[in-house]
Amino acid sequence: MPSAILNKYIRPEVLSQLSRFKLNPRQLVEGNLAGAHKSPFHGFAVEFASHREYVAGDDLRHLDWKVYFRHERHVIKQYEMETNLNCHLILDVSASMRYGEDEEEKLLYGSQVATTLAYLVVEQSDRVSLTTFDNKTRGYLAPSNNMGQIIRMTESLDQVKSVNKTNIAKTLGEVSAKIGRRSIVVIISDFLVDLEDLEDALQRLRYDNHEVVLMHVMHQDELNFDIDGMVRFIGLEDPEQLLTRPYDIRAAYLEAVQLFIEEFQNLCDANRCEYLLCDTSKDLGTTFAQYLQQRSQAGRL
Repeated sequence: MPSAILNKYIRPEVLSQLSRFKLNPRQLVEGNLAGAHKSPFHGFAVEFASHREYVAGDDLRHLDWKVYFRHERHVIKQYEMETNLNCHLILDVSASMRYGEDEEEKLLYGSQVATTLAYLVVEQSDRVSLTTFDNKTRGYLAPSNNMGQIIRMTESLDQVKSVNKTNIAKTLGEVSAKIGRRSIVVIISDFLVDLEDLEDALQRLRYDNHEVVLMHVMHQDELNFDIDGMVRFIGLEDPEQLLTRPYDIRAAYLEAVQLFIEEFQNLCDANRCEYLLCDTSKDLGTTFAQYLQQRSQAGRL
C-alpha cells in the first residue's frame, strides 16, 4: 500500500504528541486492569478454556498447531481470563460526514481520529476493531492487536463511499449483539440523529457494562455559522435546498446548535458516557492530548 494513503490517516507528528499517553478503561475488565499485561502470555491467563476460529490479525503465538496438524483448521487458544482490552471503534461514514474541505472534512477528520486511537490501543498491546456505518453496517474489521490492523483500517477507510443517511441506533444494536466482554466502545460521528433513539442504543451498551465514549465531530461552519452573503444550502442526505442570507438566521441557528449540544451532553452524563466535541479546525494532536490528560487527572488511567 502506498505510504501516502497511510500518511493520509495517521500522522507521525500527532503520534509524537500522544506518545506518553495510554487509552485505558475507567473500570476493571474481566477482573484485571486493562493495559497492565501482567501475564507473560500478553493478554491470556494460564488456564486454558476453549478454542475459537482464527481471524486475520490474531497473534500467531496463540495458534493451536496440534489442531491444525490433525484437522487442518486454524484456531486460537482462549484462556479463562484475558488481561488485555478490547476497543471497538464505530465510525459514521454517512453523507453528512462529507461536509468540509481538505483536512477539515468531517469524514477525513473522523477517520484520522479512528486510526490514531487504533494505533494507541495496538501500541499498548490491546485489541481494536473498526465498524463503519451509514444507514447500515458498511464494513467490519474484527479485533486485533497486530500492527497490521492499522494498515487494514486505512485500506478500508480509503474505499469508503458516503452517500446515505445515518441509522446509528440500528448499528449500535448490531454492535451490542456482536461484542462480548466489557470493552471500550468509541462512537465517532456528527450525531445528526434523534437523541431519543441514540439514548436507547447507548443504554443497551451501558447495560452490558461497556465504557462508551462519544466523539462529536463538527465543522467550524456548523459551530460558528460564520458565513456571509446570499447562500444556497443543499442537503447532503436529502434533496432539500434553502436560499437565504446566513446573517438573518445566524442567531436562531446558533441557539439551536447550543441547545442540541447541551441536551447531548446531558444525555451522556445521565447514561455515564463520555462526550468529546471534536472541531475539525482544531489540531487533532492537541485535541487528543487535552482529552487524555483530563482522563489522567481524573484518575481514570
